[in-house]
Amino acid sequence: MSHSGEQQTIHSYDGIQEYDNPLPGWWKWLFVGTFIFSIFYGMYFHTGAEKQRSVYTVYDEAVAANLRLQFSEIGVLQPDNATLMKYVDDKRWLKVGESVYKQHCVSCHGPEAGGLVGPNLCDNYWKNVKTIDDIAKILENGAGNGAMPAWKTRLHPNELVLVACYIASLRGSTPGKARAPEGNEIGPWTLTAVAAETATPASEAK
Repeated sequence: MSHSGEQQTIHSYDGIQEYDNPLPGWWKWLFVGTFIFSIFYGMYFHTGAEKQRSVYTVYDEAVAANLRLQFSEIGVLQPDNATLMKYVDDKRWLKVGESVYKQHCVSCHGPEAGGLVGPNLCDNYWKNVKTIDDIAKILENGAGNGAMPAWKTRLHPNELVLVACYIASLRGSTPGKARAPEGNEIGPWTLTAVAAETATPASEAK
């Protein structure tokens, strides 16, 4: 049976020809649109500085957000030497510190803390820092005449302590890009004598 006015394709199969029924224009433009969208989607989520928007980072932030709900478990942390030394190796709570770092610190110190406009946080050379609790003090009050902003009014006390612990835990890591050493070389993080005395129950003191 033939249909007048309808164009057939030039090929046939076993004597059977098919009509040339092109896809609707709106469908073609929809396909083109999704292709263009995929380019910007890839740039936004998976390349360069926007890497922190990847699904992996979103997952990490969701895990950290869930942990914040558990702050009642640890109470309000104090930014002292004993507290920072207690949590600097606690992988569970360092996830919260890592999330805070990625949200607020990457622009100055880089995604791996190797330093951008701010100093490298991975080597043994530090400015204004001699002990681990000095990191928390700088986060609280800022430094460098405002170059490093004060965060004590912007972060929950636990976030401040845990991001200080996370930064301290990065010491000795090897970022892909790192600024030259700045400041003075300091020794390993240690529990100070005052903190050790405070952390020792009276019943155990001799």
